Amino acid sequence: MASLNKVILIGNLTRDPELRYTPSGLAIAKFGLAVNDKFKQGDEWKEKVNFIDIVVWGKQGENCSEYLAKGRSVCVDGRLQYSTWETEEGQKRSKIEVVAEKVVFLGGKGGQDDSGKAEGRGANSGPAEASQNDDVPF
Repeated sequence: MASLNKVILIGNLTRDPELRYTPSGLAIAKFGLAVNDKFKQGDEWKEKVNFIDIVVWGKQGENCSEYLAKGRSVCVDGRLQYSTWETEEGQKRSKIEVVAEKVVFLGGKGGQDDSGKAEGRGANSGPAEASQNDDVPF
């Protein structure tokens, strides 16, 4: 049976990335992404916002933490991951999040002009793209 787990999203960060490290020293960054859906209902266009949790590992996560901020536009290429856990009160919880394999920083928000260049810091002030390291286990 064939299967494919691939997600490509373009949206804006809903919060600054939160960077942590595993006990072995591997970086992990987490942030929220807002992605808008537009649809027509009768003669009127409507818009719905989807809020998605993003997880970024390794050097790519460190780059996201350093260069991204709330409101910044990004393109995330990754896969869905389903997680379950139990709270201290014994309640079962679950969620689906996107594990990013590639994050491309886009312009237009967070101190960026439309060309993607950081204002006042020149074109080479940060990476335009953070890509997955080979040493990150999945």
